[in-house]
Amino acid sequence: MPINITMPALSPTMEEGNLAKWLVKEGDKVKSGDVIAEIETDKATMEVEAVDEGTIAKIVVPAGSESVKVNALIAVLAEDGEDVAAAAAGVGSAPAAKAEAAPTDKAAEAPKAAAPVADAAPAPSTPAPVADGKRVFSSPLARRLAKEAGLDLSAVAGTGPHGRVVKADVEKAAASGGAKAAAPAAAQAAAPAPAAAKGPSDDATLKLFAEGSYELLPHDGMRKTIAARLTESTQTVPSYTVSMDCELDALMKLRAEINASAPVKKTEKGEVPSFKLSVNDFIIKAMALALRDVPMANASWTSTARVLHKHSDVGVAVSIPDGLITPIVRKAETKALSVISNEVKDMAKRARDKKLKPEEYQGGTTSVSNLGMFGVSSFTSIVNLPQASIVSIGAGVEKPVVRGGKIEVGTVMSATFAFDHRVIDGALGAELASAFKRYIENPMSMLV
Repeated sequence: MPINITMPALSPTMEEGNLAKWLVKEGDKVKSGDVIAEIETDKATMEVEAVDEGTIAKIVVPAGSESVKVNALIAVLAEDGEDVAAAAAGVGSAPAAKAEAAPTDKAAEAPKAAAPVADAAPAPSTPAPVADGKRVFSSPLARRLAKEAGLDLSAVAGTGPHGRVVKADVEKAAASGGAKAAAPAAAQAAAPAPAAAKGPSDDATLKLFAEGSYELLPHDGMRKTIAARLTESTQTVPSYTVSMDCELDALMKLRAEINASAPVKKTEKGEVPSFKLSVNDFIIKAMALALRDVPMANASWTSTARVLHKHSDVGVAVSIPDGLITPIVRKAETKALSVISNEVKDMAKRARDKKLKPEEYQGGTTSVSNLGMFGVSSFTSIVNLPQASIVSIGAGVEKPVVRGGKIEVGTVMSATFAFDHRVIDGALGAELASAFKRYIENPMSMLV
């Protein structure tokens, strides 16, 4: 029986993607784990693995196709021993590109990270089962065999890539007599996407400008995603801000001393320091330690409970061509400044190359946005859901400060915090901001 290969969901929030490249052609034999295609999402390019063995009978969606919906049929695989021509003959036409994305249920709680290499997602006619509200990842063949054997896939232990349930797992469960099928659950209706802010129509807007005085730059996937997420945040989050001025003189001195003592390593370009700390590295560490010290602020909102995070996963806003992405430093409170520095540099480079994995930029418990390098004195950021806090960093500028009753010149940086008031009340937000300030002004405490 032919096996449908469908557009995979490479992240919990992905609705569509571009099929950038096929790495196989019709008639090629593949086995489980073989990379067969490259998929572009709004923020990354990822590889897709084959889940089952067989022969590529037909490629339904050609390379270069844009806006292919998740779960849309993209190719057909003929099982070993099956007539390839017959499998190909039974395929209909390709799904239309540029289709309007269906609304999805966006969970407020931080999603479980998608695997770095994703395989085919379930076909629309045989959706992956859901257990306790969580998707069960399984191959199309495993789902078909489980249905025929009357097995409940959510009770089958998966041994495939990233815990995926595969053919062998279903056969083993069937032989043992376990995983009896449960009564089918009612399908949950998807929550509607946040409504766009009302305004003049596109035609009415364009009529305000003289013909020939502009050109149109169509929205790409990243710009649409940024617009949707920021609209959702501003419409659903009752936010407020807290500002702190932080003196940087001690931090700047310590940074210079640490960088001067950095060990060197040999590279193709000669000997270079093994790390070079930036002020932003200290800011990331300070925010992570502040959240550790004020654990009630290290939280996310859901409709039934606050999610209290055990670690400080700090997102770092990185500007990329015509967009923005926030790669995340996981467990930042446990990492040395040198580790944070090298990790951020690596992720920022891969972000600009669109090579980040979904688990490297999704979730997080807070974010840092720094515009100080542009001379911005202070600004306010929008809370990045499902996080409940973000700190906006301005430039360090020389100002008169009072020390020991004397007026001196000091370097002062403005830090503006935005908080989700549903999770972090005013006093709690002020406590977190104060903890951050203490670490910035006493940077040696970040090293012990």
